[in-house]
Amino acid sequence: MSIKQDSPFANGNATDICFGLNRRTDERSLAIFLQRFAREELLTTLLPRLTDAEIVQTLDLLSGQLRAHLKEKEYHALFLRD
Repeated sequence: MSIKQDSPFANGNATDICFGLNRRTDERSLAIFLQRFAREELLTTLLPRLTDAEIVQTLDLLSGQLRAHLKEKEYHALFLRD
């Protein structure tokens, strides 16, 4: 799948992150933020510093969003890549 440059899911720079202007910019900014958050070098540094409670809190937030907005088939196809 190729991602168009104007897609909210195109890779962007941290300077492209800006919230509060409009929905499209918020979506693009969140996509860039999450892509940057998931980088191995950041996670390698961050994860050992999180408390057990912070790990559970993060997992609860993210899995709750998946449950709230994806059908079971979408979850398996898009998240689990079954």
